[in-house]
Parts: sequence; C-alpha cells; structure tokens
Amino acid sequence: MFKELKAYQKGFQLAMKVFKVTKMFPKEERFALIDQMRRSSRSVCSNLAEGYRKRLYIKHFVAKLSDADMENTETQVWLDFALSCTYVSKDVHDALLADSLEVGKLLGYMIQNPEKFRNK
Repeated sequence: MFKELKAYQKGFQLAMKVFKVTKMFPKEERFALIDQMRRSSRSVCSNLAEGYRKRLYIKHFVAKLSDADMENTETQVWLDFALSCTYVSKDVHDALLADSLEVGKLLGYMIQNPEKFRNK
C-alpha cells in the first residue's frame, strides 16, 4: 500500500507542517502563497499515490514519481519566498527545507529503482 512508503509518509508529514506554518501567514497571502505552498506540498503525496497504483507500468509509475518530485521542488521555492517575505524564520525554513530534501532523495531513489516497487 502506498501509505507504507517512506516517501509518502515523509511527504505527508511535510505537507502537514506546511499547513500549520501557513496558518500564521498574513490574510492577504490566502489566495497566493498559502494556496501555492499547500497545493504543491500536498501534490507530492497525491502524485505518489496515483503512480503507485500503476506501478506495474514502469514508465507511468516513473512519470508520476517525477511529477511528485517536481511538486516537492516547487514547495522549496515557496519556502524561499516565505523566508524572504519574513513569514517564517530561518530556522523554520531550514527545517522544512531539510524535510523536503529528504523527500526528494526518497523520490529520487524510487525513480532510479522503480522495479523494486513493482511487486510490493
């Protein structure tokens, strides 16, 4: 099951941390930065789940993993904006970025080794 994947678990944890942190952003960012950060961080998990269901088709699986990786990278960009706008402290930014980098490494491993997930 996709929920047992470490990449999914770490991605979900990151998305929840992003959700909690963005609750404190200014209201004028509700339809801009907040939505972007929440959407991209959540998309990591949704793309991973969608791809996992089609893991017997390696090309499709890898394409969805690649989408998850792109969304994860997008989250990193929004974290940089949040830091530059002083919505998060450097410590919070660095912790969330470290989590995102870990998710990226896990996704990278899956992309490089899709056959290892074919029969799980």
